[in-house]
Amino acid sequence: MPMTGLVSDPAVLLHDTGPGHPETPARVKAVLDRLQGDGLLERCAGLVSRPITDAELRRIHTPDYLRIVAEDIAAGLVVLSTGDTAINGQPSLDAARHAAGGLLGAVDAVCTGRVANAFAVVRPPGHHATPAKGMGFCLFNTVALAARHAQGVHGLERVLIVDWDVHHGNGTQDAFYEDASVLFFDTHQSPLYPGSGHANETGRDAGEGFTINCPFPAGAGRKEIVGAFRERLVPAAERFRPQLVLVSAGFDSRIDDPLGQFTLTDTDFAELTGIVREIAERHAGGRLVSTLEGGYALTGLASAAAAHLKALL
Repeated sequence: MPMTGLVSDPAVLLHDTGPGHPETPARVKAVLDRLQGDGLLERCAGLVSRPITDAELRRIHTPDYLRIVAEDIAAGLVVLSTGDTAINGQPSLDAARHAAGGLLGAVDAVCTGRVANAFAVVRPPGHHATPAKGMGFCLFNTVALAARHAQGVHGLERVLIVDWDVHHGNGTQDAFYEDASVLFFDTHQSPLYPGSGHANETGRDAGEGFTINCPFPAGAGRKEIVGAFRERLVPAAERFRPQLVLVSAGFDSRIDDPLGQFTLTDTDFAELTGIVREIAERHAGGRLVSTLEGGYALTGLASAAAAHLKALL
């Protein structure tokens, strides 16, 4: 029987954000070490990563933005000129290309039935990158690119993106705000960076009603977030009937993360995973792919990621 796939690549460790930066290569190492120690890696099918191509990037990102990234890398800038994303030359670009390409490969594996579902342990994160701007530690919007890949390559008509990172996935929202083929569901702390994701942001024109934002104050946890998944996401998915579920799995919504003030526990992440897995099984033939977004307390990040993967197995 197909099993859970897992994708990562040494290239994602080469993106160096500098001393004291929270988005560090140690994040991926901590997750993989924990998965190895818990015996979870051996239960997964290893998926091979590859760099995303320029043509694939253009499914979401504008040519002008891709030109800016190339120029910033060539100029040796240490921060992307469009926003607050540290870069260290070609290694950062290689890491971002492998993070996105690795997720596309995971989508391929799930959509062709080679694996039942998949988890991408990659960095830099992606959900703050808009079509025309990198920001918030993000260069390319990996989950948005994965959605367009599923539609363009595998012919899927309806994709659900679920984002439980403590920060609002503004870039993902921007990519699909006028698009009825992608349902975007986001729980996040508010007020908090990047300042978007208000409840009245529900989409525009053809996309009206296909963006669902659930902002909660600092201190929110299981009651609010698991409650929103059960009370708002499940009925919305029932109406939408997604053919693929993608998850922006940000574990900075876990208790004691330095960049957020939510109080989710590992048990809560397992339950959230169970909910999205049930949605995938009911509507999408089980097709579900998640990708690492935030999570900056290394021990807590690793523990939450292990709980998430266990719930996928």
